Amino acid sequence: MKGLYGQLREGSGELKFLIQEKSVPVSPESHQVKVQVKACALSPVDTGFLDDLKLRRDLLPVGREIAGIVLQVGPKVTFFQPDDEVVGILPLDAELSGLCDMVLMDEHLLVQKPEKVTYVEAAGGIQDGLRAYTALHTLGRVAAGHSVLVMDGASPFGMMTIQVAHYHGVKVLATALSLEDQRLLEKLRPSMGVQESLLARIISTWDPKVDLVEACLEETGGLGVDMVIDAGVRLYEEDSVGQSLLPHKHDVISLLGVGGHWVTTERNLQLDPPDSRSLFLRGASVSFLNEEVWGASRARQGRYLHILRDMVEKLAAGTLRPQLDEPVPWYEAAVSMDMVQTKQARKKVVIQF
Repeated sequence: MKGLYGQLREGSGELKFLIQEKSVPVSPESHQVKVQVKACALSPVDTGFLDDLKLRRDLLPVGREIAGIVLQVGPKVTFFQPDDEVVGILPLDAELSGLCDMVLMDEHLLVQKPEKVTYVEAAGGIQDGLRAYTALHTLGRVAAGHSVLVMDGASPFGMMTIQVAHYHGVKVLATALSLEDQRLLEKLRPSMGVQESLLARIISTWDPKVDLVEACLEETGGLGVDMVIDAGVRLYEEDSVGQSLLPHKHDVISLLGVGGHWVTTERNLQLDPPDSRSLFLRGASVSFLNEEVWGASRARQGRYLHILRDMVEKLAAGTLRPQLDEPVPWYEAAVSMDMVQTKQARKKVVIQF
């Protein structure tokens, strides 16, 4: 069966994406279900993370967030039956690409897709929703009345995080990396009518006149925010290529309030003694956002499925709306994946079958 896979280019370390034929088992095993894929969202392939887990292969499957219809179930499957509409995320060690007509998945990695949610919406929102829930609830433990700063609020993950936080009564601040991003975020703050604003403040980090720390302290009465979710940070004062709009780690610590929590996506974060002392004086803490850990322990499987179910229910109710690009046909998958891998796509790209 044809699917999309990534292969390392010789000498460059970059991935090239190509269509390859792979065989699929005829029938599912005990707890497996065979799913006909209707939509598959694209996310960058993290080769370094796969190396750390010893999961690197010559051909890396592409596309893990899928939505589709159950065609066949294994003899011990209890959650699903044929013709059920489902959505889920393929595991990191999956051998087949999600961009195949059919995939085999364990039933404990899938949840029912509500009728009101399209296949494209389900596939396009599931991973960013999982990241948002993990950052806000599992790591940050936010509660109504807290304040949170979402870095790069106009990204698909940022937009989903803003919506989840607002739903739970959190005061949300967000940064905009460009004028276009700011205009997108301003749509979440209606100037008239009774619709409640999702954002308390938009901080234009693209404008050199705007100081991130001052803006956050001003909005919180000098107390600092209860939680920060970054989109990467600068570890050194000198701006490296592509990091000029990222906040410095010292700025992130400076805008935290007492007992605050910093959720970071920076896997190589290095805290110097003055940084640690500043966190100590605030009684603040740091967590690393890695939503892949849900698959590392079976003891957390029930909580993982609860998050997915809650998220798709909110998609059905219209509480959450993923930031999606126009659906892409299958024959353009390789080109689209190359744009996603090189971070040229600002919206979530979904392949529709």
